[in-house]
Amino acid sequence: MSAKQNKVKARQPRGFVDRNAADLRAQESMLRIIRQVYESYGFEPVETPFFEYTDALGKFLPDSDRPNEGVFSLQDDDEEWLSLRYDLTAPLARFVAQNFEDLPKPYRSYRAGYVFRNEKPGPGRFRQFMQFDADIVGAPSVSADAEMAMMMSDTMEALGIAKGQYVVRVNNRKVLDGILDAVGLEGEAARRLTVLRALDKFDRFGVDGVRLLLGKGRLDESGGKGDFTKGAELSEDAIDRILAIFAFADAGSLARIAGVEKSFGGHARVDEGLAELRSIRQYAAEAGYDDSRVLIDPSVVRGLEYYTGPVFEAELLFDVLNEKGQKVQFGSVGGGGRYDGLVARFMSQPVPATGFSIGVSRLMTALKNLGRLAVDETPGPVVVTVMDRDRMADYQRLAAELRKGLNAPGQPLVPVEVFQGNPKQFGKQLQYADRRGSPVVIIQGGDEKAAGEVQIKDLIEGKRLSSEIEDNATWRAARPAQVSVAESDMVARVREILAAQQADKDAENV
Repeated sequence: MSAKQNKVKARQPRGFVDRNAADLRAQESMLRIIRQVYESYGFEPVETPFFEYTDALGKFLPDSDRPNEGVFSLQDDDEEWLSLRYDLTAPLARFVAQNFEDLPKPYRSYRAGYVFRNEKPGPGRFRQFMQFDADIVGAPSVSADAEMAMMMSDTMEALGIAKGQYVVRVNNRKVLDGILDAVGLEGEAARRLTVLRALDKFDRFGVDGVRLLLGKGRLDESGGKGDFTKGAELSEDAIDRILAIFAFADAGSLARIAGVEKSFGGHARVDEGLAELRSIRQYAAEAGYDDSRVLIDPSVVRGLEYYTGPVFEAELLFDVLNEKGQKVQFGSVGGGGRYDGLVARFMSQPVPATGFSIGVSRLMTALKNLGRLAVDETPGPVVVTVMDRDRMADYQRLAAELRKGLNAPGQPLVPVEVFQGNPKQFGKQLQYADRRGSPVVIIQGGDEKAAGEVQIKDLIEGKRLSSEIEDNATWRAARPAQVSVAESDMVARVREILAAQQADKDAENV
């Protein structure tokens, strides 16, 4: 068999993405800001494995009423089924139940990590993506739910998304469940789920599309597929009553609550949910979070079945261009809610809980569109060039001295590396340093070694001189782009050059 036939094709699995250094640094910068907000509310970190026993995930799987659907699963040597986690909430419920006696109650925790969905990938829909969750377990009061909504508001603003460019919408599954009971769906689990999924698609399909899904069904002709989604087959009267909750697009929180009360008030479940929403609105308003930041919205539906009370959705209100160049509203970047039954699956007692999850990858895209994706700047490395490959020990010694001398505790990191490519063409080494964004290179040939010296080349100043200065007199008067110093002065001189470069950068930013 030929070498060509043995060659493996380099290809990326569908629904998965590679992330380069810039992506990862931007992500870490964003996670750091979110982490600071979460910790300011008293949350502490915890980490759970990527895999859980499949039965621990239960039937609470994304867009599915059947266990094992939508997840990646395998069988271990003990013939136990394991699944990659599809969110960070189900693993937290298992962790809390397993460590219940040792944890403070209420237990405040946050987690950032990748989750996995065995679903058909598409534009903006991945099989692996990162979430950043915060949860309070053991808090029965809706004051905890109000706190979650307020914390999400603080997070958006800390990330540079200004008031008016986002809103945290709050609803209550008790209200939705009561409405479904009121239109005659009590005890009809399948149809209730169909209705909830239809309502959850309001932002995509609008009133007309949701009306079809609540009735006979909807034919999706996008892309020429002609896929038909069976509807909930409700009566026209029931459909009209349900769609009434979407009729308050420009109303404030209290008006929206009053609208639902007018159509469905008197039903015990609805009244209980509306009372909780009034409390959340009061707590948020008195803390300074008005309707422009935290808004009661009875049209919010969260897809997962384990929510039992208030539900939240952080929505971005500005427009972006889609794949076809059309303006569309960005929409949701996170959500969550109360799940009082999830931890209790593992225990003999009820355990109230509420939480919120941010879609990190989606939020990063939003920040890019706003031009506010802050990146923790990591400088390029100081590169020690190689003039003689037989003297690698000398070059490694110089690099070690630079690392030790430039990287004092508490100071910004200065990377240092020895060029490890083919040293034959010195110009290629300078090209490499330039491509790596190196501020400085160190040069020591045989003559410099004999004299106990090194050449230090300021690449940033060199670029400026070559692009801005044309006459020799000005060139000679400028800061030198390359100097010869004693080895003993190398670290101090490199530090001076880096400080001068930073001063120039700060002056440009004023």
